[in-house]
Amino acid sequence: MKKEECEQRHRLNRFVDLARVYRGWTRTELSKVLGRDPSKIVPESGNPKLDLIVNLADVLDWNVGDVAESVWIRGGEAETDDRPRSFEELSQAAVDARHAGRFDDVIELTREMRMVATTPRQHAIACLREGSVWDRRGRYTRALECAQEGLAVDCQDHDVVTTLQGRLANGHYTLWHLIEARAVAQDLIDGLEGADLSDPVIHENLGIAHYARGHASRRCLSSNPVANHRDNTNAIDHLRRAIEIYEDLRHRRDRPTDEAISQICSGGILELQVAAGATTADAAMDEILSSLDDVVDLENCPSVDLLECRGWWAIFGCNIALRHYDGPEMHRHMAILTNKALEIAEKIGNWGLRERAFTLEHFRRQNVPETTGPADEEDWILDDEEVRTITGTMGRFPGFRRVGWHILESARVFAPAS
Repeated sequence: MKKEECEQRHRLNRFVDLARVYRGWTRTELSKVLGRDPSKIVPESGNPKLDLIVNLADVLDWNVGDVAESVWIRGGEAETDDRPRSFEELSQAAVDARHAGRFDDVIELTREMRMVATTPRQHAIACLREGSVWDRRGRYTRALECAQEGLAVDCQDHDVVTTLQGRLANGHYTLWHLIEARAVAQDLIDGLEGADLSDPVIHENLGIAHYARGHASRRCLSSNPVANHRDNTNAIDHLRRAIEIYEDLRHRRDRPTDEAISQICSGGILELQVAAGATTADAAMDEILSSLDDVVDLENCPSVDLLECRGWWAIFGCNIALRHYDGPEMHRHMAILTNKALEIAEKIGNWGLRERAFTLEHFRRQNVPETTGPADEEDWILDDEEVRTITGTMGRFPGFRRVGWHILESARVFAPAS
């Protein structure tokens, strides 16, 4: 038996023993619940069938995914030797691996970092390293969990703690946990009041807090006119503060991402101003469509950051079109904007843009004139790559799954039931 199979069988045996002890059952009693022969609960290969994992999770009162992850720990390809490595060596190796795009190596290295960590700061840094990879892959729930784990170890270092809080606020915002995003971001803003902003790390963390706070409030626009006005004003104030911070950071360190974030905030303000009646939908739409002239040819676009910025401007334009236009005009604007957003999302591999573009395009197709019926809804025509993208988006955004299933069914991806 291979070493990996032996280790997996050992892990599975531990879960079986844990389940037996947790319930106070004999092995025979447990085997009946698991639907297994008492002598063959754990397969010789150590590779369990899914029903065993599901039943174990039920017995243990765990989530199925947590049991599966604990049993099926994939070995990484990170280069190792027999010499124990220090935390500092592992941390630098993780940074180098991330810059080289070896993300599986980073995950393995951060697990080693946790094992050798001797202080809360080191454990929290390991969480930051791992979380950055999950965020890059669009696995936002995993990134969120890393931030939560890092904050739970009681690290007292301001730079690390505020970075984790910023990651937590932005993760909640990305996943549409808007109440949580606003609360975490506001707590971070309050905590940084009077802080020394000469430290670019602290300054950026304050910027992230205002960014998440403002955009979460933008997404919280309600139909209540009083609440709508309050949320508008609040969101605009936070986004303007974020712009100030990122513009200052841009001048201090000349990083393209800072300018892109600033422009994304400006686009969010434009959407909010239309909602508040401070500018017209036509004027805002003209500005947004004009901005897309910068990204007509994606292959020759000088900056990935500019592409992402314009992708989000297209999304803000869709929101304006849905709220303030109807009929053919709404459809015309949204068809252009969702197409451009999806084109950019595919080019840069941004899952957040994909989720918004697919969702908004779904809303457009659902918004048929009252004189027609559901049969007049536009058919989706998807190629294999688009089906894979929608499937990946469903996995990353639980709130998108209902929309995703509808899109796939509308495109007749599935064979008719026999």
